[in-house]
Amino acid sequence: MCRHIAYLGAEVPLGSVLRTPPSALYHQSWAPRHQRYGTVNADGFGVGWYADGDPVPARYRRPGPIWADLSFADLARVVRTRALLAAVRDATVPDPDGEAAAAPFASGPWLFSHNGAVTGWPDALAPLAADLPPADLLSLAARCDAALVWALVLRRLTDGDPPGQALADTVTDVARAAPGSRLNLLLTDGDSIAATTWGDSLYVRSDPDAGTVVASEPYDDDPRWRRVPDRTLVTATPAEVQLTPLKEPVA
Repeated sequence: MCRHIAYLGAEVPLGSVLRTPPSALYHQSWAPRHQRYGTVNADGFGVGWYADGDPVPARYRRPGPIWADLSFADLARVVRTRALLAAVRDATVPDPDGEAAAAPFASGPWLFSHNGAVTGWPDALAPLAADLPPADLLSLAARCDAALVWALVLRRLTDGDPPGQALADTVTDVARAAPGSRLNLLLTDGDSIAATTWGDSLYVRSDPDAGTVVASEPYDDDPRWRRVPDRTLVTATPAEVQLTPLKEPVA
């Protein structure tokens, strides 16, 4: 369910990452090659990107399929960036939130996406939601599982946790509360990427000259792509990728 991608590197047009490659995110919206759950990602899409000198990213999100948005083609052709996060959505359950439920979610310098689904949503996460400050719940962007998972991650980031630790601890808590959930999370602040594999596919491609890409699936057949093992935390910069195993939660 859903496909997402993050890029860090030299300044490039959005389209060189999201539209031009033969299996780019644009094409994954209707013909993903490695998606195990769902087949068409037509329940919204979004892209967030960073401009030089501005730590707060811009976002472009829509509630419908990416292929139906003619404005996005122009945007992707002319906007250039050194860092982006984008996603196409296949909703866990039908919801009325439209664009608000489309990743990337954002706060300050952060962009976030969730590829997966929370088992037993929403009841399974009621205990975790109860531990959040009321202001966090009232400011949820949407009434979907991804928005609440983002609130849990953001609370940890606000408390000072490093991004990788914030993702790892959130995955552990959600997996304990809702066993069987798929929790591939993706996070960037424009300088680094953190991601998790928990029940779905994730690949990385890193090169000192070409930058780093972390994605649900490769957008081409470049041999530098590496599949990330399940139950893994990925932390990356434009020049380096580190993989750390994630432990199953203790009941």
